[in-house]
Amino acid sequence: MNTSKKKVTVQILNAFAENGKGGNPAGVVLNADELTTKNKLEIARKVGLSETAFVSKSKTEDFKLDFFTPSKQIAHCGHATVATFSYLKQIGALKNNSSSKETIDGSRKIQMIGDLAFMEQLAPKYADVSHKESAILKSLGLNKVDLLANAPIQLVNTGNSFILIPVKSKEILKSIVPDLNLITEVSKEFDLIGYYVFSTDMESTAYDATSRMFAPSYGIEEEAGTGMAAGPLASYMFDVLKNKQNSFKIQQGKYMKIPSPSLILVNLQIEKDEIMGLMAGGVGLLQNEIEIDIL
Repeated sequence: MNTSKKKVTVQILNAFAENGKGGNPAGVVLNADELTTKNKLEIARKVGLSETAFVSKSKTEDFKLDFFTPSKQIAHCGHATVATFSYLKQIGALKNNSSSKETIDGSRKIQMIGDLAFMEQLAPKYADVSHKESAILKSLGLNKVDLLANAPIQLVNTGNSFILIPVKSKEILKSIVPDLNLITEVSKEFDLIGYYVFSTDMESTAYDATSRMFAPSYGIEEEAGTGMAAGPLASYMFDVLKNKQNSFKIQQGKYMKIPSPSLILVNLQIEKDEIMGLMAGGVGLLQNEIEIDIL
């Protein structure tokens, strides 16, 4: 029996870091062509971050990316994509400012502006979840009076599904204590990644909204920066809150137990007042490199 261990190098990058601090850590494994799904899951579990990206060769795009949480594979991950392409740019593996990724859910364009990586998302699709409003509020310890007026709780999908919950103030956002079991139940019913709770009540005009993301069904109690949720939020602000601007700055992670503020930039592609698609991105900062042993 061959029990020889194999060493895999994992780069740890903080995606959506702001002014060199905070952000959301992701693992990045280059040259992952020989790794099996089982290997990738084992590595993601041992790395222990919300997501690890595995980069391999693609026949159709510049790179193939597979994303794993510690418990399962997912179709897309914004912060791990930003981490990967920022890192590829930093090590000179990207030759120009346009790139692309192949995923299990199709291909997406990547745009680089300096070391900032922007990932293409799809035009938003909205779904009514008002019949579940009381369960959603209960799962966050909120009451109807805590919600922003004339702003429905809504499911929004630009590639992955999130339920968006607009609250009146940053104080309400900060004080939320999530019931992770109840959030998991709702998430499974709607096939969500998770909840994106947000407020437009900001101390600073540097941001358009501040947010918290809970995805317990993916093993993520709370995440510091979620590119695939910031896209739906910018879309919601444009379409539902009628905030008619093309670019949004979304803050996330400020109100976590251990704060890790992130800045996610979202550029909407608008034609005749309709969102045709969007690019969400930020910077990835290399933190360290670790070695993982796998069988």
